[in-house]
Amino acid sequence: MAASFYFRAVATDGKLRTGTITAETERNVAQELKRQGLIPVYVGAEQKKGFELQLPAFGRSSRKDVLFFTQEMSTLLNAGVPLDRALGITAELTEKSAFKPVVLEVMRTLKGGKSFADSLASQPRHFSELYINMVRAGEASGSLGTIFERLSEFERTRDDLRGYIISSLIYPALLTLVGMGSVFVLLNFVVPRFAAIFSDPRMVIPTPTLILIKSSAYVRAYSLPALGAIVAILIAFQFYIRTAPGRLWWDSLRLRLPLLGDALRKAETARFARAMATLVAASVPLVQAIGIARGILNNRRIAGTLEQVSQGVKRGEGIAGPIAKAGQFPPLASHLLAVGEETGNLEAMFARMADIYDSETRTAIRRFTSLFEPLIILVMGVLVGSLILSMMLAITSINDVVI
Repeated sequence: MAASFYFRAVATDGKLRTGTITAETERNVAQELKRQGLIPVYVGAEQKKGFELQLPAFGRSSRKDVLFFTQEMSTLLNAGVPLDRALGITAELTEKSAFKPVVLEVMRTLKGGKSFADSLASQPRHFSELYINMVRAGEASGSLGTIFERLSEFERTRDDLRGYIISSLIYPALLTLVGMGSVFVLLNFVVPRFAAIFSDPRMVIPTPTLILIKSSAYVRAYSLPALGAIVAILIAFQFYIRTAPGRLWWDSLRLRLPLLGDALRKAETARFARAMATLVAASVPLVQAIGIARGILNNRRIAGTLEQVSQGVKRGEGIAGPIAKAGQFPPLASHLLAVGEETGNLEAMFARMADIYDSETRTAIRRFTSLFEPLIILVMGVLVGSLILSMMLAITSINDVVI
């Protein structure tokens, strides 16, 4: 069934064209635009312009902003659009007003005589060292379009994996929060009213019910001081893990957690391999590539071992041996890299390694959630069931009053 689609496309003169086309699918619209000699950059519903509250942006841009920028630059550069014009079009297409000044500032710096890589480097809160070095390699080799295509794939896969991990852990976290909240409400509000029935000193109170009433009294008396202490501990903990020793201790502890530690290790391995595949493909020297990849890892324990790997590469030991000696990466990683060194195709092996550990990270997360969710349900069921059972025992013993 035909529908009306809004499009934005770039003409051969570099100007942006907009309009609507009636077609059955978005793919048909894109094909029609290409037939007309236009480069489609957006096909879909027209964004309505109206009142929108704009808040000032602080800190680092979102990953989606950088991904959108990278995808649009890849499309335009590969279509032969000049760099400055591609930046102007991307700034015009940028949906979030908070990121648009970033693109315009990069374009202004570029027109001021600096290289594109140096222009991006002037915005370190938005573009990583890996991103900047990839662009620098693309400028040197004259293949910026290809580099942005690889960067787009890198940013997309990293964003997909991160999104999968977060979405997978939301439900267990929510389940834990709801369960703890239910127990707190029962002890703080329900049980005290129930306990008033047993205020008669002649009444014989069953031991489970007595424990429940005492627990409720402690919760009511100390819940606010306990909450304040917990908040203070969390704040102190946040300050501690921002220090170098604290971050190293916390990252080491997370790697030792059952099930979750394995998932974190595989996620970091996938991130390292994806970065290395992207950098090696851009002909970045291996030692320099390891240093750049080290900077994008989240786990300081694993990142710290890459210094040993870099030293091993400098000594001529290759990369497979030092990776195995580091002891922080899964055993398969060193075997894959050994094959890559033997065949002279490290780029393909790093890419294959990234795909493998992307998949294994998802499997490890599924394994963790499949065990954690029933465990939380079981624990919460036992706690709530014990509370209800204690109250039921008390009700059945109401008649046991000493006369």
